[in-house]
Amino acid sequence: MRKRCRLFCATDFQSLMYPCFNFCRILGIFPYRINDSTFEASKSCYILSTIIICVFCIYGIIIIYQFDTSITITIIRIPRSLQYHSYCALGSFVAIVTYVLRGPRLLLLQTVLEVSSKLPQESYKKLSKLIHVKDIFSFFFFVIITLICFIKLPLNLIFSTIYTLYIGILLLQLDMLYMNCVCVLKVCFNQINDNLMKVQEFVINDKPQLLRQTYHVQKNPFLLIKLKTLKKQHLMVTDTVQMLNTIFSLQLIVTIVLSFAEITFNLYFYIVLIMSKEKQELWNLLFIMCIVYYSTKIVLIVWACDSGKDQAAKIGITVHNLLNSISDKQIKDELELFSVQILHRENVFSAKGLTIDAWLLTAVSGQLFASK
Repeated sequence: MRKRCRLFCATDFQSLMYPCFNFCRILGIFPYRINDSTFEASKSCYILSTIIICVFCIYGIIIIYQFDTSITITIIRIPRSLQYHSYCALGSFVAIVTYVLRGPRLLLLQTVLEVSSKLPQESYKKLSKLIHVKDIFSFFFFVIITLICFIKLPLNLIFSTIYTLYIGILLLQLDMLYMNCVCVLKVCFNQINDNLMKVQEFVINDKPQLLRQTYHVQKNPFLLIKLKTLKKQHLMVTDTVQMLNTIFSLQLIVTIVLSFAEITFNLYFYIVLIMSKEKQELWNLLFIMCIVYYSTKIVLIVWACDSGKDQAAKIGITVHNLLNSISDKQIKDELELFSVQILHRENVFSAKGLTIDAWLLTAVSGQLFASK
């Protein structure tokens, strides 16, 4: 198990997701155990998750009440109050939704595990260098931001800071879990496209496929079997994409709204602090780090979804190129069925109809800076 779960040397889906699963288990949002390459619900982890969420919700109500009763109304306090309320409300909503959708999320992880089981170990190893660095670096970057808050804030706000810390890490790990699943599905699309490219090279080279005379009725039987297998794999991956969109849609909406809200608030606070000409370098550093953190996170999500969509679109192009370069009727019919399947499957990563791609980032960023 230690050898399988080494960092940056993943060999399967479990070792690839090892850091993310452990962080989620600590937060109480991973009430599962892995047994013989299958995900199973764990009763003890489920009880722990229930206790953590209940304590989290009750404590959140107390913290917000204390914040509202102790705050002094000033010009700078009003936007800070709006920021804190939006952050806590949206974060608590995601925590409750995550707890409710623990069953469908278990089914999703098991499906991704089965779909990615066909990937070679070399693909996992290359992907682990990106995913493990991203998961570990983002976690410790968020911890550094929190430590700065602990240094700067007074003692009476320590407990509220711990509460916001839990919300921030929970949202971060859910976003990392989503991005990791998107990256795995992107590699699955890439493998299907590579296999189709090999089929296209075989057709162009016109190598003989018949091994025995009994196959004279069905020309190129192994090529036909290969296409049927790839079509079945493509169907499984596209079904997983739709499942992923359904389960993580509310979380993605909250992530997008909260990210741009936090960028706007921290940019406002940074400008106000500069205009006041007060020497508070630590607060300036904190605001800049928050802007960098949320900007980087939303860019990574958009990059993963957009590159995954592009990789899925390449499969359709390869199928049409193969269709134009082959003359066998049975194989041509199979390719036409494959093409129809691709047309009926919109392989985009979305949230409640909102497509997560570069156009979303461009539009929202343009509107944000235009408002400034």
